[in-house]
Amino acid sequence: MKITVIGTGYVGLVTGACLADVGIEVTCVDIDQKKIEGLKNGILPIYEPGLKDIVLRNFEKGRLHFTTDLSEAIVGSAAAFIAVGTPPGEDGSADLKYVLGVAQEIGQTMQDYLVVITKSTVPVGTAEKVRGAVASTLETRGATFGFDVASNPEFLKEGAAIEDFMKPDRIVVGVDSEQAQKTLDKLYRPFTLNGHPVIFMDIPSAEMTKYAANAMLATKISFMNDIANLCEKMGADVNWVRKGIGSDPRIGNKFIYPGIGYGGSCFPKDVKALARTGRENGHTMRILEAVEQVNDAQKSVLYNKINAYFGGKLEGKTIAFWGLSFKPNTDDMREAPSVVIANLLTSAGANVRAYDPVALEEAKHQLGDSITYCNSYLEATEGADALALITEWTEFRVPDWDKVAEAMNGKVLFDGRNLYHRETLAEIGFDYYGIGQGQQI
Repeated sequence: MKITVIGTGYVGLVTGACLADVGIEVTCVDIDQKKIEGLKNGILPIYEPGLKDIVLRNFEKGRLHFTTDLSEAIVGSAAAFIAVGTPPGEDGSADLKYVLGVAQEIGQTMQDYLVVITKSTVPVGTAEKVRGAVASTLETRGATFGFDVASNPEFLKEGAAIEDFMKPDRIVVGVDSEQAQKTLDKLYRPFTLNGHPVIFMDIPSAEMTKYAANAMLATKISFMNDIANLCEKMGADVNWVRKGIGSDPRIGNKFIYPGIGYGGSCFPKDVKALARTGRENGHTMRILEAVEQVNDAQKSVLYNKINAYFGGKLEGKTIAFWGLSFKPNTDDMREAPSVVIANLLTSAGANVRAYDPVALEEAKHQLGDSITYCNSYLEATEGADALALITEWTEFRVPDWDKVAEAMNGKVLFDGRNLYHRETLAEIGFDYYGIGQGQQI
C-alpha cells in the first residue's frame, strides 16, 4: 500500500513515519525545499522523543520518502493525508487556506481514484469544502477520476506522539462511502491487531470529535486552575483537593494538575475555533469562553506572585527560569506561558535568565534578545534573586539544591507546576510559593 502525506510539520511527519514503520510506503510532501533536504539528511524540523530514529530507519529502508513534488508523490497512492497548518485568525476561526490550497493541488495532480483524508484539525464542514475544491479542479481539467473524502483527526500528545500513534486509545475516522471505509480499514489494520479500536462515523461527527476532545481537556485544566486560585484565598491546599476528586472514577486524575495555564498548538487554537463555530451558528459556548478567559489570566499568576513578593519593585531584579516550552519533551513554544511571564517581567525592568533542555532556539523566535539564554539549569540561577519553575522537565526533579543556593543571590522559588515540596525547600532556607497551596503573598 502506498500513501501520500502532505505537510511535514508535527502531525504530518509523525503520521508518515509511523505508517512507514509498519510497512506502508509513504511519501511526505512539503513546499519547503530546505525542510525536505534536511529530512533527507536526517535533520528534523521538530523535536519529538523517538521520532528521529523512526524517520532515519524507514528512510534508509526505502519506505519513507521526502519530496516537494506532489504530482510525483501521488502516483499510485491509495490515499492522501492533508496535514498542513490551520492557524487561528484574529477572530479565533481556523484559517483553511492551506488545507483548501492542498485540496486544489490534489485535484490538479491525481491520476486515479484517491481517498483524500483531512488529518489537520479543521472545523465541522471542512471536508465538504475539500470535496468541492477537488471536484472543481478536476472539472476544470476535464478529468473524471473518482475520489472520496474522509476525516481522520489526530489525538497525539506532544512528547508522547510515537506511543500515541503506535498504540492508540482509539482511531476516529469519518467516512461517507464503503470504498473509503475499506481503504482506511486496511491502512489502520496494523494498529488494531492488539485490540485498539477504529471508530467509524459520519464525517461531521469525526470533525467535531477532535474539537470536543481538546475542549474537554482544556476545560479540566482551566477548572482546576480556577479551584487552585480559590484554594489560595481560602487557605486550602489544591494538591489534597486534586487527590480527593481524582479518586472519583467519574472525574479521574488526568488533566487536573493546576499550573500556569495550557499552551501549545492544539488547546488554545481549538478552544477559540470551537467557540467561534458556536457563535457563527447562533450558539454561545459559554463554558468554553470562560475556559479561555481563565487560561489567559492563569498565565499571569506566577508573575503576580513574583511581583508581590518584591513589593512591586522588579527593576534590576534577576529571575531564573527553569523551562520555556509549553510542556516537557517538546520544543513547542506556541502559546507558551513562559512567553507571557517573561514579557511581563522584562517590561517591569527585571532580567530573565532561562534554561530549557530543547526549546532554546524556538524560544529565541518568540523572545528574541529580551532574555538571557543559558546552557544549564545551574547557569540560569547565577546571580538570580528568584527562581521560577516554568516547565516540569525531568532533569529539574532532583536538582543540586546546595549548588543552586550558592549560585543565587536570593532564596525564593516560585513553582509553576507544583513539582516540589515546601518543607523540602524550607529545610535549605528557601521561601516557596506554589499554585493553589493556601499561600497568599
